[in-house]
Amino acid sequence: MMKSFRIGSLFGIPIKLDLTFLLVLPLFAYLIGAQIGPVVDILNTSMNAGIDADALTAEWWLPYVVGLAAAIGLFVGVVLHELGHSLTAQRYGFPIDSITLWLFGGIAALSEMPEDWKQEFNIAIAGPIVSVLVGIASYLLFLITPEAFSGTRFVLGYLAVLNVALAIFNMIPAFPMDGGRILRALLARGRPYAKATQQAAGIGKLFAVFMGLFGLLAFNIILIGVAFFVYIAASSEAQQVTMKAAFQDVTVGDIMTSTGDLHTVEPDTPISTLIQRMFTERHTGYPVVEYDALEGERLVGLVTLSDARGIDPVERDAYTVEDVMTTDLQTISADSDAMTAIEQMQKHGIGRLLVVENDAQHSADRPDGETPHEGDELVGLISRSDVMTAFDIVQKSGSVSPVGQPQTAD
Repeated sequence: MMKSFRIGSLFGIPIKLDLTFLLVLPLFAYLIGAQIGPVVDILNTSMNAGIDADALTAEWWLPYVVGLAAAIGLFVGVVLHELGHSLTAQRYGFPIDSITLWLFGGIAALSEMPEDWKQEFNIAIAGPIVSVLVGIASYLLFLITPEAFSGTRFVLGYLAVLNVALAIFNMIPAFPMDGGRILRALLARGRPYAKATQQAAGIGKLFAVFMGLFGLLAFNIILIGVAFFVYIAASSEAQQVTMKAAFQDVTVGDIMTSTGDLHTVEPDTPISTLIQRMFTERHTGYPVVEYDALEGERLVGLVTLSDARGIDPVERDAYTVEDVMTTDLQTISADSDAMTAIEQMQKHGIGRLLVVENDAQHSADRPDGETPHEGDELVGLISRSDVMTAFDIVQKSGSVSPVGQPQTAD
């Protein structure tokens, strides 16, 4: 998704609009308005709606105003659908970061996915149930609306059909759509959660391929986009869950590069020397430490290839590491879970974390990720390559320790 902004909140849950939503809303309004004649025929035939199509097309702009009202109503239904997921998740103690409307509908951002199959089943099915209820409510309002209000009857009849269709579409077992999450919940009844996720993701990707092919044959760009999103999201979540299972009981200290093997630089190192070291040692990031006669080695920053690359080649002898290094450091402790390190790197969009040992004065109250205090001691570094190497070892051997007891990782 692109950048989003908050427009309000419901039940304490922030409601956000992604910038792509501002593109798709007028598109939906145009598509509904352009097809208003055929849709009126369908509603009149299937629901005995008695809608006067001529009244909705008396002016050239009128169909698009009605289309906009129907599009807004549809996305209100999407918010209520996501609210169904969110309130059910909150009932089980899972906080909701936000509900975001974007190009392909809505997303409820759970802070953590439940691993109890009953909880996931109830959270997943709550959305389609709400959509059906919204469809029923729209139909009841449609029934009591006088036939003279053709535009209102059109919007309500359209929303009655579309919300039920939304519920049915979301029940397709294409993980991570609602139906796919229900499938994973049912699979997790008799097998490990990670294994159930892999199987549900495999089925979801298969459905995504079929949706994509159908979208190509029907020249439906939206369906192609949904298929692409489902395929990527299924792969991503399956990898995340598999890594979480593989790294169970694995700490940062188990897989980090310790200070004994860690390459560091000093603040007064010229940028030209730094780049030469990067080329020779095949590293793209270095902790920056300075030496004090009384305190010994002290962590002061981090410098990466992107920092050094900002200096013009002819000026690299004149600039030092201190001029370009980052002092706002993301750190983690050695006894933190490996998955915490992965999530922190993903959250901040960085490739490495400095591992520090907090001094007695600050260790009790400083969370991971805060800029280190002067008393903190650098004990290592963990990078994405460290994580992926360890993940590969765990998958093949069942343990990150060659002397430890093998543990099965699904």
